[in-house]
Amino acid sequence: MENEALDNIYTRRSVRSFTAEVVSREDLTKILRAGMAAPSAVNVQPWAFVVVTKRDVLDELCLQLPYAKMLDQATAAIVVCGVPDKDQRYSKNYWVMDCSAATENILLAAHALGLGAVWTAVHPEQDRVDITRTILNIPKNIIPLNVIPIGVPKNKGHITDKFKKENIHWETW
Repeated sequence: MENEALDNIYTRRSVRSFTAEVVSREDLTKILRAGMAAPSAVNVQPWAFVVVTKRDVLDELCLQLPYAKMLDQATAAIVVCGVPDKDQRYSKNYWVMDCSAATENILLAAHALGLGAVWTAVHPEQDRVDITRTILNIPKNIIPLNVIPIGVPKNKGHITDKFKKENIHWETW
């Protein structure tokens, strides 16, 4: 192992198949703490999180969201939402980037705890935003960015090295 933090980053993968084991509130809180540790423009933190653990709500999201079908196996989900009007300037312009940084921290924290997770997009697809907002009673001024199903992975899966030298340009193009 090169470094524990780097190893966690290099071995994280999208997990779409889960056991029936329940994710603890303690682990979900640790994951949320990691999400909130993400950087944000001038530290505005234009995010809000909806934690879903009720089976009927997970099933309804699964039924309605076209790319979140793994929610039928997940025992929890975190919905990362943006709050574009949290301040007058930065949150409006940077909430998507800030919430994306929080999302990556959530995915890495889940992996570090031995859990699996996957980012399923909601925003900018208005139908998915409306569905998620309706099911979870999210206010109109809050925008759901994604739904992250979380659970105990059913299998170890395959780790893919995504490093590609051709994507790097030193000093100039």
